[in-house]
Amino acid sequence: MSGGLLVAGTTSDAGKSVVTAGICRWLVRRGVKVAPFKAQNMSLNSFVTREGAEIGRAQAMQAQAARVEPTALMNPVLLKPGSDRSSQVVLMGKPVGEMSARGYHGGRQEALLGTVTGCLEELRSTYDAVICEGAGSPAEINLRRTDIVNMGIARAAKFPVLVVGDIDRGGVFASFFGTTALLSVEDQALVAGYLVNKFRGDVSLLEPGLDMLYGLTGRRTYGVLPFTHGLGIDEEDGLRVSLRGAVRESVVAPPHGEDVLRVAVCAVPLMSNFTDVDALAAEPGVVVRFVDRPDELADADLVVVPGTRGTVKALAWLRERGLADALVRRAAERRPVLGICGGFQVLGERIEDEVESRAGVVDGLGVLPVRVRFDRAKTLARPVGSALGEPVEGYEIHHGVADVRGGEPFLDGCRVGAVWGTHWHGSLESDGFRRRFLEEVARAAGRRFVPAPDTSFGVLREEQLDRLGDLVEEHADTDALWRLIEGGAPPGLPFVPPGAPPLGAGASSESRGAAPGPAPQSPEGLERGRPETQKEAGEFQGLEVAGSAGIGQEAEQHANKEAL
Repeated sequence: MSGGLLVAGTTSDAGKSVVTAGICRWLVRRGVKVAPFKAQNMSLNSFVTREGAEIGRAQAMQAQAARVEPTALMNPVLLKPGSDRSSQVVLMGKPVGEMSARGYHGGRQEALLGTVTGCLEELRSTYDAVICEGAGSPAEINLRRTDIVNMGIARAAKFPVLVVGDIDRGGVFASFFGTTALLSVEDQALVAGYLVNKFRGDVSLLEPGLDMLYGLTGRRTYGVLPFTHGLGIDEEDGLRVSLRGAVRESVVAPPHGEDVLRVAVCAVPLMSNFTDVDALAAEPGVVVRFVDRPDELADADLVVVPGTRGTVKALAWLRERGLADALVRRAAERRPVLGICGGFQVLGERIEDEVESRAGVVDGLGVLPVRVRFDRAKTLARPVGSALGEPVEGYEIHHGVADVRGGEPFLDGCRVGAVWGTHWHGSLESDGFRRRFLEEVARAAGRRFVPAPDTSFGVLREEQLDRLGDLVEEHADTDALWRLIEGGAPPGLPFVPPGAPPLGAGASSESRGAAPGPAPQSPEGLERGRPETQKEAGEFQGLEVAGSAGIGQEAEQHANKEAL
């Protein structure tokens, strides 16, 4: 068996994904064969592996950091929110049904522990090290009994845990201490220490606090990573964009030609794979913004309607906001619009949906001669083709089946005037095609914009991943990190009271104020091994129970996204 590490976080979006990627890149550069792993991921940003499995986009990025091919083993459970109460469950890369929070945490999640530990063991038998990423916070005491992604997987694998805290948010010392103190004795024994993320300023001013934290917890801090602008790395759960702001702090380079090109992305509800526009933002002179008002489309040279987990809901949102009328006017004026996946479906004539929204037949915006019917089977593919005289690669993740009834062929969709539509995600990462497409946009928009001839999105991505590796190598105690990965958590780590409440505490008002009881039992006695996907699918199929709370540690964050 190989060594390993679980990267947990004090909160969602503390930096777990990028730290995991950075550790993977640091390890592979020193000759270690390493793989990423996340047992359960909640994300609307997903990716299709070469074997046709859907996994979290962040795990695909981490696999690239590790210089290995992503597989379903690296993210066996993916939850794709359809609302703040239910998610589609994707098991071993295939959708197996919709489930509410109550149904999932009522026993189904715990039943998957054998599946995820089986996947982890298969990776450990192949790689020198496996770097696991947790979800949300490991101190979600209401969810600990069924946890399979934080301390549950750490206990099953006996992996040491490194807790990441975002100091830019404030309260990082309280977060580190509180996270540790809310864990059981057995769980605390695996919490090896902490990593501070996004620090600004003089580290020497932070050191007295780190010393006090060590005195309080008996656990060291393994590094302080500085705040770094413009990483532009694929997000997993956090939509780190600001409406009317740039894409995830990306820095716009000067244009290669005389003009800049302005791109407005409609921030539709349940937006998925917003990473599609990263390749546009990487082009010198291209400014990308996320917008939610029709007046913000006025100066845009290109409007992108991105993918969404709720096509009919996004269509209603566009109409409520006045964006639908603005898009129809743009199409009539032959001003550029690009629809991707759900955005492509929105631009069509008609949507027949008895699967996702169950709304039946709904009129689309009617700017493309396309009719869409939602199929229960999900299309998961890695198509290769050509457009605008250039080779293109992409990936498809959709239930909608498009019946294209006219226009010029464009990938799997069509083009009418200056409106393009396709189901292909990731097509803009093909450099030659992206340049030709931007030339077409500039011509239609009347801009003297010229794409830079040497921009390589793949090279830029590699540079970004190397920057993550540099952050770890230069600002973390890598010798100590390697000892953790190779040898596990240091023995004799002290218990930080009060510890976790007993499992089931909080069911009554009396128990809420009670002293902690015995620590929860270890999940190690649960049956392991990878159940067959069809068996698991039978357990999940058709479960659509109405829940009363968001699903998973990070549901509240996704509910906030929906409010955009």
